[in-house]
Amino acid sequence: MNLLILVLIALVLFAIALKTYGGYLGKLVELDDSKKTPAHTMTDGVDYVPAKAPVLMGHHFASIAGGGPIVGPIAASCFGWLPCFLWIVIGSIFIGGVHDFMSLISSVRHEGKTVGEVVGKNVGKKAKILFLIFIWLALVLVVAVFAILVANTFAASSSVATASALMMVIAIGMGFALYRKGMPLGTVTIVGVILLFIAFWIGVSAPFLSFNFNTWIWILFVYIFFASSMPVWVLLQPRDYLSSFLLYTALGGAVLGILFGAPQLELPAFTAFKQPVGYLFPMLFVVIACGAISGFHSLCSSGTTSKQLNKESDAKVIGYGAMLLEGLLAVIALGTAAMLTKEGLADGLANRGGPVGVFAHGIGSFLANLGIPEQIGITFGALTVSSFLLTSLDTATRLGRYALEELTAEWAPAISNRYVATILTIAAGGALALSGSWSAIWPVFGASNQLLAGLALLGATAWLAHMGKKYTATLYPMAFMIIVTVFALLNMIFTNFGKGNYLLGFVSVVLLILAGFVVNEGMQAINRFKTEVKPE
Repeated sequence: MNLLILVLIALVLFAIALKTYGGYLGKLVELDDSKKTPAHTMTDGVDYVPAKAPVLMGHHFASIAGGGPIVGPIAASCFGWLPCFLWIVIGSIFIGGVHDFMSLISSVRHEGKTVGEVVGKNVGKKAKILFLIFIWLALVLVVAVFAILVANTFAASSSVATASALMMVIAIGMGFALYRKGMPLGTVTIVGVILLFIAFWIGVSAPFLSFNFNTWIWILFVYIFFASSMPVWVLLQPRDYLSSFLLYTALGGAVLGILFGAPQLELPAFTAFKQPVGYLFPMLFVVIACGAISGFHSLCSSGTTSKQLNKESDAKVIGYGAMLLEGLLAVIALGTAAMLTKEGLADGLANRGGPVGVFAHGIGSFLANLGIPEQIGITFGALTVSSFLLTSLDTATRLGRYALEELTAEWAPAISNRYVATILTIAAGGALALSGSWSAIWPVFGASNQLLAGLALLGATAWLAHMGKKYTATLYPMAFMIIVTVFALLNMIFTNFGKGNYLLGFVSVVLLILAGFVVNEGMQAINRFKTEVKPE
């Protein structure tokens, strides 16, 4: 089987889906550019900042992509490439894209508040409180797992660490040029991208940042404190926009490299139903999280993106389209693993830096088909991954701060302080990061992340039902995700307690209990709306 065929199938199906199903979702919620978005009605220069569509697309795509669509497909490829490919494509079109779009537009219609607030308004205050606790715990897992992955990548490659640090300096300069000097977006983009590739060249030829894993962990904690506390226009938005050009280049280069190289898939289409990560059902659907659907996306959509959306019609491409683009990235990531034999994949995961190393070597192989030295391509692939891991890390911290602020605003104002909420989120994530490896935390993160997606879809279903709209587009994906992830969390509970990993086992129990209460409250609300208003 040729990898090019898989990539072309995914491209065609995603293009059709954006036009057809994306259009249907837009009509369902009646997108209307005459309605002013919260970015305009609540502008504060910190979180609510109107952004041009290309800038916001870059920010949103970088935020939701992170390392998830790279790590997940490679980790799940042990089941074979076929089940992974089917889940990525079908999930992105009918579940993930719906989830992201609905999370974004429902937040826009609720003053840019998080999906927790949407649940509160349409389900009830009790559900909101329980859901916010669930969100915060899920985000602590995100901070932990991505801090480990970034620190591992930086410790393994001083070139990647150096280029990443220089990128941040460039991004801050871009933010000031755009929002304080009023320079044209085109000019700032051209200069920023040129400087980005100069930073990459400096990182490759003269790296100057080299620390061990533990030192990088502490440096990252300090970084994410400032990155998640500063106004969004200073670093977060321009850095994500700049990072998106890395991924666009990596995606474009990979597709061209696949086109010219036509690599064959060496990994079997299907291996076995049971693997070390667990059984194909339910573990496939939680190990591959961000590449098909991710609850973290609902927090990005409703936590930062909804506060920057310039007009409602932008939600179709930014909310639904970005998920499809992430699906394409997941297919390419899967391809980097599927080009290897089972033995080669096992060796890559063990001795080449885990999933990030497998992806980086795959990108190097693709770019080598275009005449680019393979080692340069490998470094570029690693830099691309690290930039998105960093994006997930500081975005998750900011979102954790939002959730904690909303949760404690009424009964503990001191905790709802921006800086205190940030410190508490970092401290919890940091403690978990220092307690174990990414491979131990990832399955629990995946299960909690996917259950969060189910709960976000529950909130969207309640919102649509409340408005008297047809809600089958969210109801069926919601039911599927909740069923899958309940089974996965039960598996995680028994697995972690069986291995003596009591912290992760306890976290899994708490997440499952919280989710049960939220689902119960949500279904009661939906049933109540069904009797009050007949859906269209």
